Amino acid sequence: MRLSRPRAIRRPAALALAAAVAPLLLAAPAGAAPAAATPVGAASTPATATATSAADAVATVSYSPAERRAALAHWTPERMRAVGAGLDLGPTGPLSKPWTGPAAMSTVGRLFFVNADGADTWCTATAVKSANRSVVMAAGHCVRRGASPVNTYTDLVFVPGYARGARPHGVFAVKATHTPRGWAEESTDDVAALVVDTAGGRSLTDAVGGQAIAFGRRPAGEVTAFGYPATRPQRGEELLHCTGTARPAPEPALAGEQRVPCDLSGGASGGPWLADFDTRTGAGTLVSVNSHGDALENSRHMYGPVLGAAARQVYDRAQRG
Repeated sequence: MRLSRPRAIRRPAALALAAAVAPLLLAAPAGAAPAAATPVGAASTPATATATSAADAVATVSYSPAERRAALAHWTPERMRAVGAGLDLGPTGPLSKPWTGPAAMSTVGRLFFVNADGADTWCTATAVKSANRSVVMAAGHCVRRGASPVNTYTDLVFVPGYARGARPHGVFAVKATHTPRGWAEESTDDVAALVVDTAGGRSLTDAVGGQAIAFGRRPAGEVTAFGYPATRPQRGEELLHCTGTARPAPEPALAGEQRVPCDLSGGASGGPWLADFDTRTGAGTLVSVNSHGDALENSRHMYGPVLGAAARQVYDRAQRG
């Protein structure tokens, strides 16, 4: 999960990470047994990936029933606990607080997957209201490598309400991911909408509810950002949050983004920014997702996309899925 991406230079996300940005995309801990590695640049797209025409603004990857069963088999409770156990991104920052509020935050959970290098890892994602009751919002870099169309991720499952190994609402295999074509080809518009299977015979939002989502909302007002960072002592096992005022990104190179005071780190990518948030019920309106931090050491700002036309397109595609 990446934390910083200077967009003035268009290049693959892997190169951007090497350029001293604060990464949020996590790899498997030392000593863990990753899945078979796929070299950077090699095709890792599942055989069932959906082709998109040049005129299509949405890049879609679909997963077959067999691939979804394999994902559920891959992500055992033991593997979910192990993926963060060997990681250490330093101490949890002073702005990041454990969430101790209502169970309604079951809408937020961990999104586990195998990345394009074959390593087990995770992001944070959120169940949102949708026509098919099965849509999850996250960051684009949580489902595919930016500016590298062949490098998509596999074995994706969403675990809403995850907490210290508990999976209170089940595990939902991902049927399809949708990102803006701009993310797949140029690392712009870092947002994704996922469609998930049922679990235990229930659709996602029938089981856990869904957050409202807003498009075209100007950055302003108080928001609460959530995530499962790999900082210690939590190491991805607990939901943390920051609260602050959203502002437009001050850097010209980051036009179309917003930022909020927050020091959530790797593992929190894709987590929701909830405006009009009610701490008593855990309900709010999703207005962005955690994308990256600034390039400064000990970053104290989290950046996320303003949800505009591209985000609306991927959401609409997902809720029709």
